[in-house]
Amino acid sequence: MMTESQHTGIGTIAAIWRYPVKSMMGEEMTAADITARGMLGDRAYAVIDSLTGTVASAKHPRKWGRLFDCRAQWTLAPLQNDASAPIRVMLPDGRTISAGNAELDAQLSLLLGRDVHLTSVTPAGATLEQYWTDIPGQARQNEVTHETMPEGTFFDGAPIHVMTTATLDALRREYPAGRFEIRRFRPNLVIASQTEKTGFIENAWVGRTVTIGNDLILKITGPCARCVMTTLPQGDLPEDPGILRTAVKHNQSAVGVYATVARPGRVRRGDQVVFAS
Repeated sequence: MMTESQHTGIGTIAAIWRYPVKSMMGEEMTAADITARGMLGDRAYAVIDSLTGTVASAKHPRKWGRLFDCRAQWTLAPLQNDASAPIRVMLPDGRTISAGNAELDAQLSLLLGRDVHLTSVTPAGATLEQYWTDIPGQARQNEVTHETMPEGTFFDGAPIHVMTTATLDALRREYPAGRFEIRRFRPNLVIASQTEKTGFIENAWVGRTVTIGNDLILKITGPCARCVMTTLPQGDLPEDPGILRTAVKHNQSAVGVYATVARPGRVRRGDQVVFAS
């Protein structure tokens, strides 16, 4: 039998995001289906370096930062986590080209300055490159490492990324000049925290499960350590190394938490979020 503390409310779902192509801008939704693999249609595609087989990621901005200038969107609701429904990509010049069109690969290659192709097929042993800045407190500095992704996916650490408005507010208090907006951090789910909850509240969630709405249960697996991607310009957001520097200094670089799916379900904006255990 659940105790009162186990039913403690966390807040409500304020925003839902998915990113059809890894490291491209995504799409905000009012509802989404979350399967055992993750949010349906999230990171279903990636751009691949045709020479090396490396997955292109803005974690190495000098090579792949211009992916942030592209926006991906599903043209139909995906029915499963693959290419069963088409996507389209909006290029920086405003042109929109559908996946599967050879012209899209050609234009992405021109944009990125190397031969690339878009695919929904995950290479065996897929890796991405991550550039570590010179910010003190990080595990590494001024080097590029090759990071392995979970087998069969284009995810970095886990299928779901969750963050709260309490964490964003905490970062803003520490660095008022910075624009700590949701799009810098690319979460799947943003929880509007209860008003009395302040600080980096997700830190205490690791190892617990949360219920969202009627069906969905997520297992919180660990903090989401941030990288140079959070500092990059996108749209009207300027480049700002202070974003990452603040996260490193005040929360060991973490902004939000990773989660796996304990029970699939549908999530809707406004759904209540409570601890299941």
